[in-house]
Amino acid sequence: MYESILDALRRGAADQALSAAEQALAADPQDATAHRLHAAALRLSGDREGAVAALDRAIGITPEDAQLYLERAGAQLDGRQLDEAQASLARAIGLDPNQFPAYIMKAQLAIVRGDLDEAERLGRTAARIAPEHPQVSTIEGVLALRRGDADRALAVLSHASTLAPDDPQVLHGLGFAYLAKGHLAFAEQAFTTLAERHPEQPTLQLLIADLLRLQQRFGDAADRIADLAGRDDAGFGVKRWAGELELDAGRPERALPLLRAAFDAHPYDPRTLNGIIAAWRSLDDADGAREALEGALARHPQAADLWRARLVLEPFGDTAALAVIDRWQQAMPGHIAALEARAAVHDQAGEHEQAVAIAHRIVELSPGDVRAEMRIVQDLAERDPDAAAERIERLIGMAVDPQVKRELRQMLGRSLDLADQPEAAAATWAELHAEVVDQRLPFNTVSKRGGGEWPALAPVADGTRGILLLWGAPGSRVERIGQVLGAVGAPLLIDRFGGQPPSDPLQRYGSVDELLSGALDPAFLVKMYRAALPARGVGDGPVFDWLLWWDNALLRAMRPYLSEALLLIAVRDPRDMLLDWLAYGSPTPYALPSPEQGARWLAQTLEQVADLHEGDLFPHKLVKLDETGDEPTAIAQVLADALRVQVSLPNGLSLPQRLPDGRWRQYAEPLAEAFALLAPVARRLGYPHS
Repeated sequence: MYESILDALRRGAADQALSAAEQALAADPQDATAHRLHAAALRLSGDREGAVAALDRAIGITPEDAQLYLERAGAQLDGRQLDEAQASLARAIGLDPNQFPAYIMKAQLAIVRGDLDEAERLGRTAARIAPEHPQVSTIEGVLALRRGDADRALAVLSHASTLAPDDPQVLHGLGFAYLAKGHLAFAEQAFTTLAERHPEQPTLQLLIADLLRLQQRFGDAADRIADLAGRDDAGFGVKRWAGELELDAGRPERALPLLRAAFDAHPYDPRTLNGIIAAWRSLDDADGAREALEGALARHPQAADLWRARLVLEPFGDTAALAVIDRWQQAMPGHIAALEARAAVHDQAGEHEQAVAIAHRIVELSPGDVRAEMRIVQDLAERDPDAAAERIERLIGMAVDPQVKRELRQMLGRSLDLADQPEAAAATWAELHAEVVDQRLPFNTVSKRGGGEWPALAPVADGTRGILLLWGAPGSRVERIGQVLGAVGAPLLIDRFGGQPPSDPLQRYGSVDELLSGALDPAFLVKMYRAALPARGVGDGPVFDWLLWWDNALLRAMRPYLSEALLLIAVRDPRDMLLDWLAYGSPTPYALPSPEQGARWLAQTLEQVADLHEGDLFPHKLVKLDETGDEPTAIAQVLADALRVQVSLPNGLSLPQRLPDGRWRQYAEPLAEAFALLAPVARRLGYPHS
C-alpha cells in the first residue's frame, strides 16, 4: 500500500510522493508509517518544519519507535536545530541502546559543538555495535583532522572510502583531509563527487570553486558558481566573489554585471569597490564608472571611499579633480582624507605653504596624525632644522607603533644633519642599524687578495650577446644607475633583491669559498648562470643583471668563460659611501653593527675594486657618482660616457634628495675611527686625503 510513495521518494519526485502520502493519510489518519513517509516527502520538498510535525504525529501514534526519533533528529539537523536534534537522539538511544545511527549522529553533533572528547566516547560506543562500519572510521578520521593529525585522518578516511565510496559523510571528511594535506585536486574530486549526489547544497559549489581558485583555475572556478551567482536570491558576497573570479580569469565583461549588482547593494564595501574599479579600468569604461559612482554618492554622500574612487577618475590636479574635491569637502567638512587630497594638489602645483597649512589643520582635527606631522616636519627641516628636530623628538615620545617610531628617528637623524649636529645624527643612525642587526644579511666574506696567476681572459666570440653586470657596494648609490637604466627601457634584472631570487652561483655567498677550494668548477659556475637566465625572463637579447654582491674570486670563472660580460661598478668617495649607508641603508640589506665594523668590511671590498681597476683584471667601467648630485641627467651623462652610448631620459624623472657629496668632512670627528679605516682605499681610488 506504500509502494507508490516509496517509488516517488526513490525517484526524487517530491510532488508525487506528497500526493501519494496524503492519499494514504486520508484513508487512515492513524497510520504511523504513512505519517513517517509523509515526513520523508515533506523533507524532500524542503519543508523541514512540516517534516518534523509529521514525525511528531507518527510518534504520537507509536511513541516507542526509536527509528522515528532518529528520523526526527535528522529533520531537525537539516534545519540546524542542534539542541532539539540532540534530545531526539537521546530519546532514540533510550528506547533502543543498540541504535547505531543515533550514536553516529550524536558523535557528529559533538564534533560540530567542538566537544571532541565526547565525540570520541560516542564513536567508541558505536564501534562496539558495528566495529567495521565506515561511519566509525569517518568519526575517527574527522577527529584526527580536528586534532591536527592530517596524515592519520587521510589514512583512516581513505580506508573508509574503499568500504563506502558514495557515503556523503566519508566523502566530506576525505575532502577536508586532502585539503589539510594540500592535495587540492584530490579534495576537488571528493567534493565534486559529493556535489553530484547533493546538487541542492550551494555551499559545496562554493567550496569547489575555492579549490579551483587555489589551483589558479579561475575560469573554472567562476563557471562553477555562475548559475548560483546568477540567481535572484544570490547573496551579495556570492555575486562579489563570482565577479572577482571572472576578473582573475581575464573576463572583465562577465565580471562587471556581477560586481555592479554587488556594488548597487553595498557601494561602500571596499572590496566590492576595488573589484568594480578594476573591471571598469579593464574595459576602459570611465563614463560607466562616473555614472555608477555619482549615483552611489547621491545615496551615500558620507562614504569617503566612494569619493576617493570618484577622484581617481579625473587627472590629478585637473580642474575636474578640484571640483570633485570641493564637492567632497562640502559633503564631509573637516574630513581628513578630503583635506589630504586638497593638500596633495597644492604640493603638485608648488603651493607648499597652502599644503603645510592644511597639514596643520589636520593635526588640529586629529592630533598625532602621522602623514600630516611628517609634512610639517618636512617643511620645518627645510626652513628650521632645529625646530624640526624638537618636533620629531616630541612625536617619538607620542608614537605607539614601533615602525612609526623608527621612521621618525630616521627623520630625526636627517634633521640633526641639517641642523649641523653631526655627532647626534651619526649616533641616531648607528642606533637604528644596531637594533636590526639580526634582521639583516651578514657581510659576505671577502676573499684574500692575490692568490696566484689569473686564468687567461678568453677572446669574445663573434655574435655573442652582451652581458652587463651592475654592482655597487653600500653607499655607492648604485640604485640610481638602476633607476636611470630602467627609465631608458633597459631590461634590468632586479630579481636578486626580490622575494624569488635566482638560485645561480652569483646569488650564493658560498660560491667564493667553493671556487677557491676547487669544490665548484669555474666552467660549471658559468654554465649554471647561463642556464638560469630563461627562468628569469631573459630572451635572446642582451642581459642587464644587477648583482647582489661582488668578489674578485668570481674572475676565476668569468675570465675564461664569461669574457663577453662588462662589469659596471658604481663608486664614490668611500667615506661618503659609509655615511650614505649609515643614513639611508643599502639595496643589499647588510647588517651594520657599528660604523667601524662596516668601514672595515667596506674597505676590504673596495680594495678588491681597486685591484680589479689597477690590474685591468676584467672588462669593466668604474662609474663615479660623485658630483652628479641628485640630477638624473648628470647620472645619465656619466653612464653615456662610460658605456659610449646615447642615453635619452624621459621627461619628469626625479630622484630623492640625499646627503651632498663631500658631506663626510662634517662627520670627520664623530666617525674618525671609521674614516681612518677607509682612507687608504680612498687614496687608491683617487680621492683626496681630506
